[in-house]
Amino acid sequence: MAMAVAQHRESSSGSNINKHLDNGKYVRYTAEQVEALERVYAECPKPSSLRRQQLIRECPILSNIEPKQIKVWFQNRRCRDKQKTEASRLQTVNRKLNAMNKLLMEENDRLQKQVSQLVNENGYMKQQLHTVNASTNDASCDSVVTTPPHSLKDANNPAGLLSIAEGTLKEFLSKATGTAVDWVQMPGMKPGPDSVGIFAISQSCSGVAARACGLVSLEPTKIAEILKDRPSWFRDCRNLEVFTMFRAGNGGTIELIYTQMFAPTTLAPARDFWTLRYTTTLENGSLVVCERSLSGSGAGPNAAAAAQFVRAEMLPSGYLIRSCEGGGSIVHIVDHLNLEAWSVPEVLRPLYESSKVVAQKMTIAALHYIRQIAQETSGEVVYGPGRQPAVLRTFSQRLSRGFNDAINGFNDDGWSIMNCDGAEDVIIAINSNKSLNSPPNAVNALPLLGGVLCAKASMLIQNVSPAVLVRFLREHRSEWADFNVDAYSAVSLKAGSYAYPGMRPTRFTGSQIIMPLGHTIEHEELLEVVRLEGHSFAEDNAFLSRDIHLLQLCSGIDENAVGGCSELLFAPINEMFPDDAPLLPSGFRVIPLDTKSSDTQDSLATNRTLDLTSSLEPGPATNHIAVDAPSCPNIRSVLTIAFQFPFDSNLEDNVANMAHQYVRSVISSVQRIAIAISPSGLIPAVGPKQSPSSPEALTLAHWICRSYSYHLGAELLRPEPAVGDSLLKNLWQHQDAILCCSLKSLPVMIFANQAGLDMLETTLMALQDITLDKIFDETGRKTLCSDFAKLMQEGLAYLPAGICMSTMGRHVSYEQAVAWKVLEADESTVHCLAFSFVNWSFV
Repeated sequence: MAMAVAQHRESSSGSNINKHLDNGKYVRYTAEQVEALERVYAECPKPSSLRRQQLIRECPILSNIEPKQIKVWFQNRRCRDKQKTEASRLQTVNRKLNAMNKLLMEENDRLQKQVSQLVNENGYMKQQLHTVNASTNDASCDSVVTTPPHSLKDANNPAGLLSIAEGTLKEFLSKATGTAVDWVQMPGMKPGPDSVGIFAISQSCSGVAARACGLVSLEPTKIAEILKDRPSWFRDCRNLEVFTMFRAGNGGTIELIYTQMFAPTTLAPARDFWTLRYTTTLENGSLVVCERSLSGSGAGPNAAAAAQFVRAEMLPSGYLIRSCEGGGSIVHIVDHLNLEAWSVPEVLRPLYESSKVVAQKMTIAALHYIRQIAQETSGEVVYGPGRQPAVLRTFSQRLSRGFNDAINGFNDDGWSIMNCDGAEDVIIAINSNKSLNSPPNAVNALPLLGGVLCAKASMLIQNVSPAVLVRFLREHRSEWADFNVDAYSAVSLKAGSYAYPGMRPTRFTGSQIIMPLGHTIEHEELLEVVRLEGHSFAEDNAFLSRDIHLLQLCSGIDENAVGGCSELLFAPINEMFPDDAPLLPSGFRVIPLDTKSSDTQDSLATNRTLDLTSSLEPGPATNHIAVDAPSCPNIRSVLTIAFQFPFDSNLEDNVANMAHQYVRSVISSVQRIAIAISPSGLIPAVGPKQSPSSPEALTLAHWICRSYSYHLGAELLRPEPAVGDSLLKNLWQHQDAILCCSLKSLPVMIFANQAGLDMLETTLMALQDITLDKIFDETGRKTLCSDFAKLMQEGLAYLPAGICMSTMGRHVSYEQAVAWKVLEADESTVHCLAFSFVNWSFV
């Protein structure tokens, strides 16, 4: 019995004897034998290694152990390693689940507080309804609580700034963990076991706001360092400059920051912010970085550069970061902005008034980025051909930044407008000071003898998903691209080898090979190398390969992705592809519109008929829409195209002409592609009439043409009148812009043919939002008012040449406009007014 106890003690003590079970018998090893076996296992863990057999033979102390017993020892050793690995993994998962459970409990507490607050407000409102007087003008309405604007009268001294910082901290915490904002769950982002985090957007508050919270496997200080470097993760951030920084009395830091943001399209100016940022540690150890705008019109440290920006406002926003037991952090992110939507064309305002867009572009992007860094740091993400994650991230950022630089064309970067084609709105910009986009101190940077030329344009597309369009452009490059133009851009990578396209004609073989380099953890961005195979037409070079390599960034091609836009950006590279390769990005960006109201209109029919009369009564449009099951939603998007070309100063005019023609060709191809892949086809489907008083589209077209003939004594559709479906088709394809408006106190558009939609840069779905007075300038409105009595009395009026406005704020000229009354079948009832704009074009 004593011997058995001694053997048990020896076997349980790894310092003396190790005991293994072999065929029901315990085999004991001395400490020296165990040490020798551990050395062999550490050097050769694989069981089939020949090196292991050699090491065993070379170790005399293992010579008296049977090979089978040694094999069993290694098997047990391997099992223990697997058990340790699995136990460590389960502990990590358990810590994450505990942290996530804690986060969900906090979120549940916040929601319960919000419910209690809503119940109290509801009870208070019921009480007020019973006690308030019937008059709505009672002075008691002045008791409604409103948040006063933040006073910054003490912002010129450190004590005043500290007071502002403390107020900002308090307001931010009330948004991050309290009920200061009425948060609602972001559509399509349901929390669950596989969820990245919890995402919410504001339902009703000043400005637009978004909130996110999640678990990240990084320390709080590291997370704060990453998030404060906004240009590294926020693609729309052009520049962030710390104007001044000083220590606060409580150990925190206060910074005055000037930030510039890129504009996503060529149709609206960029934004900038002048803010105070406060970094401090709370009593519970949480790290807080909060920020808000300072009032006043001060331009910050760079007054000259701020002239191209619209000053936007950042309401109290920031990051709350708390460490978790066992490692990692819980991160709360709040973004609350006022982007001054008044300064953009009306068609673009949904992009600047949508909390969902802010969530997609900023809040979710920030959380995704720090999770990406965490996984790369831990080794969970493995990339291909020897590239480091930081290098691939840098390539993605350079492609995005180079494209944004081209779209915005800031003067302080050296850009100036060379030409603007009014018909197609193709803008030609030139930058004589720019070299190819390379990192600082790059060995492979190429100075350009002339500079860089950019041809860019924005246009409205409809009835096609941005993800579907960009995916098609990526997979079918030959449908829109000119291989010779790609070849010209690729040749520019070789110093001093500029040539005008056409001097060396090349044939594209049609082969496009895509080689992936990496992707984000959410697979929302793909970085890849594209090889286009081509051969020369010249006989002496017939067997000479002229392959082109492009570095390409593709995002938003998954229709279920969270991103706010879909992009296809690319730049020619040489086959060596060094880490500091010069880049000159070109490409496409497609941004969906109507984001603000799309969530509330998902159940509404969007496949409307050409007649929209029943939607024109005052009040919500939902009262007049018949809900069907359309095959494809009526999606409106803004497509922005930009192509950059290097040039020699001697070939500036030639390259400018080539770029202009090429972008016009690409625009035409993309429009053709959008129509081809759109389920709705060329002409919107004609559905049943929506109310007894509204004519069908065919009937309305018949009334328009017959009334034109009645009042003018000529046919609208020449050379011969059409009937039936052909009449509607011919009217739809008529070269003049034909518009119809209702006879209400505030006339609104109810019909437009394709030319009319193009002129107004809108869609059939959005016509009901356009009033007659919005399409004329001041002179046009005066002319219309003076001729309106004649129009109603005689049924006809001619308007002289003038200017009208598109929904995107562009001027449109026309040689003449004809207005006439559209009569119903009884030829006595006036249904609407029609206008025909002859020979219109963008100014």
